[in-house]
Amino acid sequence: MSKIVFFSIPAYGHTNPTIPVVNELVNRSHQVWYYSFLEFQGKIEDAGATFIACDDFLPKASQKEMDRKAGKDFAALIGMIADTTIELDKKACKEISEFQPDCIVSDSLCLWGKLFAKKLRIPYICSTTSFAFNRHTAKLMKQGFIETWRMIVGMRMINKKIKLLNEHGYKVENIVSLIQNDNETDTIVYTSKEFQPMAVTFSERYAYVGPSIRQTTRIKKDKRDKKIVYISLGTVLNQNQDFYKNCLKAFAKTDYDIVISVGDKTEISSFDSVPGNITVKNSVDQISVLLKADVFITHCGMNSVNESLFFGVPMVLFPQHSEQRLVADRVAELGAGLKLKGKKPKYLRAAVAEVMLNQTYHNEAQKLSEPSVKLVVP
Repeated sequence: MSKIVFFSIPAYGHTNPTIPVVNELVNRSHQVWYYSFLEFQGKIEDAGATFIACDDFLPKASQKEMDRKAGKDFAALIGMIADTTIELDKKACKEISEFQPDCIVSDSLCLWGKLFAKKLRIPYICSTTSFAFNRHTAKLMKQGFIETWRMIVGMRMINKKIKLLNEHGYKVENIVSLIQNDNETDTIVYTSKEFQPMAVTFSERYAYVGPSIRQTTRIKKDKRDKKIVYISLGTVLNQNQDFYKNCLKAFAKTDYDIVISVGDKTEISSFDSVPGNITVKNSVDQISVLLKADVFITHCGMNSVNESLFFGVPMVLFPQHSEQRLVADRVAELGAGLKLKGKKPKYLRAAVAEVMLNQTYHNEAQKLSEPSVKLVVP
């Protein structure tokens, strides 16, 4: 029996894929500790791991701010990571030293897990729920002006935080050495090797396991049924009233059945009227909807895209920041989706019609639904 410690940031897209791994490890009689946040306590304990709360050590930020900053304010993210590492240092290092784990598995953005592993000389495994990142894939990132400006302005703060980490015993040379995946580290990537950009630049120590999807029975769609379009902007950057209203206008007089997930903070009553062929909910069981959907209008979060590809559902792509734009670019490059030209009703209608009627999108999504390895919840 091995002892294993997991770390993740407070974000669903980074935590959910690890739950099946934890569950399988526990089923194989391994002992697992999981440092996470109260929002995920139930899932982690249901998987059989010992949950350890980190909420009090995340400085001046709500749980969802971590995911938001990951995509839009990189300098602020690094600052938060450094502060959390230092705040959590005494507690985590003491507990982990006493537990004496065989390895630490940490999310690629949960850099305090990586830093603890190196400081304590414990074997480290990187859990990557987005694309694996190195100097080659970094060139594909297309940051907007605001993101670039924030990075430039924040460099002084980043260097200050790196210096602070070194003063606390964490050997960090520079920002690149801290954040990039390297070819000497065992790394789990929750997508297929076919979908990973520039996969040839990564070593054999990368295991492309495909998306973590709970076990389901695939449904053969009845050609006589009305076509289903699913629309979601994810769980974080989803407050976009104008976009949702345009969706209502775009599909009000169509033969499609529309399912829109608007997030917990959007008041459904704020929409004047919802046409009969459209269902609007604060949240849905995304897996259940994708089982039946014909097209998915998505913000291009990695988790959502992986789930869409798993079920062979082609996409209309509406990314909200640079990381999502990279994912959208890859989907479009492989022919499994089409980028929106704009969010006006005419663009929404045209994009869905093109993806719905052009069988190529369906064929390419279906090809990508069959990675060499799929990880499913038992």
